[in-house]
Amino acid sequence: MKVIAINGSPKKEGNTYQALKMVGDELLAGGIEFGILHVGHKLIHGCIACGKCAENRDEKCSIKTDDLNQWIQIIKAADGLIIGSPVHYSGIGGAMKCFLDRLFYVSGSNGNLLRHKVAAAVVTVRRTGGSATLDGLYHYLTYAEMIVATANYWNVIHGRTPGEVSQDGEGMQIMRVLGKNMAWLLKMKEATSGTVQPPAPEKKVVTNFIR
Repeated sequence: MKVIAINGSPKKEGNTYQALKMVGDELLAGGIEFGILHVGHKLIHGCIACGKCAENRDEKCSIKTDDLNQWIQIIKAADGLIIGSPVHYSGIGGAMKCFLDRLFYVSGSNGNLLRHKVAAAVVTVRRTGGSATLDGLYHYLTYAEMIVATANYWNVIHGRTPGEVSQDGEGMQIMRVLGKNMAWLLKMKEATSGTVQPPAPEKKVVTNFIR
């Protein structure tokens, strides 16, 4: 089994990376392969609502100026996904938001590629805005019918300069517990594969309240 984590911070080895690695260390200790994709430093175009991913259904975004289509296939092949973002103006970092919008739009337009994968969200913050950002990340995971792993508190860890998250004792515990719980969910899912059938997907009902 393998989990892919997404580092949505502009800094390659900043606090978001450190937090993801804390979770990943527990996954590795549980015998689960772990890797981090750094996307936060890239020039990632926002979704242009062209609808081509739904029209073509080739698991690709029509925008070819970044590496999103390559990343989609890496994530599709994984058993689990962790999305991590720093807090920018009390919300998800800009590059990460563009990445998530397009990833989940392509996934949803192609039979929901991420459905029933085990998932988690992680936020790093200097002071405040962590809960709002975590909530924004969860919106993607729950919309895609992913199996969301939890910790013993909200998955937010505090620090400003790279490495300061290691001074947040409670935050570090949250990341450890999250990693252990995620490993457990992955193993439970694997153990019941073939014996407990997942519910059949339903065609999405879209209601427009404007008449």
